[in-house]
Amino acid sequence: MPPPDPIDTARSASSPPPKPLGRWALIAFAVSALAAAFGYVAGPLDPNRLTPKQVVDTLQNNGGLHPGYRRNHAKGVCVIGRFDSNGQAAAYSKAALFAPGATPVVGRFALPGGNPYAPDGGVPIRSFALRFTQADGQQWRTGMNSMPVFPVATPQAFFEQLQAGAPDPATGKPDPAKQKAFFAAHPETAAFRAWAKDRKPSASYATEAYYGLNAFYFVDAGGARHAVRWRVMPDNGAAAAPLSAQDHDVLARELDQRLASGPLRWRLLVTLAAAGDPTDDATRVWPADRKEIDAGTVVIERAQSQDAGECRDINYDPLILPDGIAGSDDPLLPARSAAYADSYRRRTSEQARAGGRPPQETPR
Repeated sequence: MPPPDPIDTARSASSPPPKPLGRWALIAFAVSALAAAFGYVAGPLDPNRLTPKQVVDTLQNNGGLHPGYRRNHAKGVCVIGRFDSNGQAAAYSKAALFAPGATPVVGRFALPGGNPYAPDGGVPIRSFALRFTQADGQQWRTGMNSMPVFPVATPQAFFEQLQAGAPDPATGKPDPAKQKAFFAAHPETAAFRAWAKDRKPSASYATEAYYGLNAFYFVDAGGARHAVRWRVMPDNGAAAAPLSAQDHDVLARELDQRLASGPLRWRLLVTLAAAGDPTDDATRVWPADRKEIDAGTVVIERAQSQDAGECRDINYDPLILPDGIAGSDDPLLPARSAAYADSYRRRTSEQARAGGRPPQETPR
């Protein structure tokens, strides 16, 4: 069992399967269970400010308490591999991992939501988190999702969406009227809703593209900053057929089957912004004609159980960055970082009380 990650430590996720969701409930659940819990770090002189605790509490209340597990993306699998850089990004970032050569990675595929026993086909979104560790010890951590655009632009809007998606005590399901009212009040969600409308849950982690969504800066050797977004594109054969809403544990088995035949690969593509492209709004896609760099290949070689694998004790905080990559002015980035830390502290303290493993539950 791997020891706790020192950076995570310093900086400080059984329930019945859900019933099929209606259109508004499906979209709302997908949004509320995305790449992160978001919140601001509260100061003692600002009691009305949104805090990580408020947001993580709301995620926990909406999804149920499962001690020892992440409060979001609770169901997943660890993966081990490397990043083979071709050197093409080195002109834009001085990060050592972009020099030609291999950098080890520890990753995690996961489903959105706080239930580690959820069906794989309940929502169409999958996530892929990676930790790159350079020879000098510096790390790059990134959490990506299988949709090309985020639904909202601010932590406050995300929190309001979580509140709108809270289960009604009388039915145990979100109130469709509240969901509809939220989306009507937030027209910036239109691009995400258009993507989610006809999206079907795939039966393979390996055939999905994953998007970083937030903007960052690459910093070159001369100190120049280049606004970027990144994504990874699969090179792993045909997509699997869509899942039904109640299919369980298909994704982990399918991943094992693919890896038994050899490593899986994704190309790391980095998009460079042009003047005027927004860096503070993850709901807005940059134009398709922007310059793109093929930076190399993420190679996944084997999978591990999330309960004992190397990803278990990693907090995939998006602001843990090496020299050569910097955060942008996107308000979701510090919000994600703060809330990830809150979730990390909760689950690791619960694991410690249970002897180092997620406390055992009996699915009900």
